[in-house]
Amino acid sequence: MKKQYGKVELLAPAGSFEKLETAIHYGADAVYLGGKRFSLRNFADNFSDDELIEAVAFANRHDVKAYLAINIFPRNAQLSEIEDYLGFVGMEVRPDALIISDPAIIMAARTIVPEIPVHLSTQANTTNIGTVDFWSHMGVKRVNLARELTLVEVTEIAHAAEIEIEVFVHGAMCISYSGRCLLSNFLTLRGGNSGECTQSCRFSYEVVEEKRPGEYWPVIEDEHGTHIFNSRDLCMIEHIPALIESGVSSFKIEGRMKGLNYIASTIRCYRQAIDRYYDNPHTYSTDPAWFDELARISHRDYCTGFYFGEPRETSINYYNATPETVRTFVGKIIQDMGDGWYIVQVRNRIFKGDTVHLIQRQGSLVPQKINEIVGEKYIYLDSVHANDYVMLRLDLQGFKPGDLIQSC
Repeated sequence: MKKQYGKVELLAPAGSFEKLETAIHYGADAVYLGGKRFSLRNFADNFSDDELIEAVAFANRHDVKAYLAINIFPRNAQLSEIEDYLGFVGMEVRPDALIISDPAIIMAARTIVPEIPVHLSTQANTTNIGTVDFWSHMGVKRVNLARELTLVEVTEIAHAAEIEIEVFVHGAMCISYSGRCLLSNFLTLRGGNSGECTQSCRFSYEVVEEKRPGEYWPVIEDEHGTHIFNSRDLCMIEHIPALIESGVSSFKIEGRMKGLNYIASTIRCYRQAIDRYYDNPHTYSTDPAWFDELARISHRDYCTGFYFGEPRETSINYYNATPETVRTFVGKIIQDMGDGWYIVQVRNRIFKGDTVHLIQRQGSLVPQKINEIVGEKYIYLDSVHANDYVMLRLDLQGFKPGDLIQSC
């Protein structure tokens, strides 16, 4: 019988220290992060060795688990470096788990840092209970299943498995088999399986006939352009009960390279949905505001991926959220000064009189009018540019340091 692991975990991306702080602020139970080496998101900011130590300690101080990704597919020359790195990780970083794809790294981890649990990455393409059992016998404690599976298949595996099962619930999806793609290698000489994917599948493409140089023809004409490989973005916010009842242990959000706006809104919405289900499963209902909020961050057209076996859900995407529909990240509260005054780090230009949204962990987005802007030397301003620190006077009190501010 499957071991019961309690409330499902909400696992969030942390591509930088600020994103780590934001993920924790908005309710992540665990975060996954990468160092400067051996991670499949080398273009994220990632963490230096010293920063990794600090990041894991910071997460643990806030009762949040931190999982370190060492999920590249290494070449021979990298194996000894990875063994040295594992020694450093075990002695200094001490994450709550390692996310690994490659069997050689798993074997090294079980020998060098046997005290740190191993979580198998989705890159390993696990699609059946037999493979889960194999990895369990190899000492793996959790498997992130391949994204190609339906919810029925996920449920069968989760109920039969003796170890934890993790699935993605939100974010970008790769067009290839669980990310095992060579397109970036061919077009940009940067290997996706080595952490350098340039997302070539999301470029816009046209074709040229050999005898008509300079004449470009779209493969498919569409008002949004031509993206012949583009996948849609996964969004399972409307299916939380089915996912929880499937027996999985962790809901993973994609996005170590995404911005703070994305981190805050996705974690906030899924946190609220999960908590609402556990508060009372029998009266659970999806809040339409969650989907509306997720629709107002940068994304491609949403779908439910392969979960329900509907071909149209995984068809090519020709939609991108436009600047008119996306809420802009305009600032972050640094300190509550009382009486409606807040010190704010500004990220996009704002004006006195603007109405903005305050993103709190709980409840709905709170529209607020910027009544006053005060800059250096207590000079009152009509507007302020990005990267400045100012005091704002808002209508209401009670917002917390770390709360983000969006445009309306």
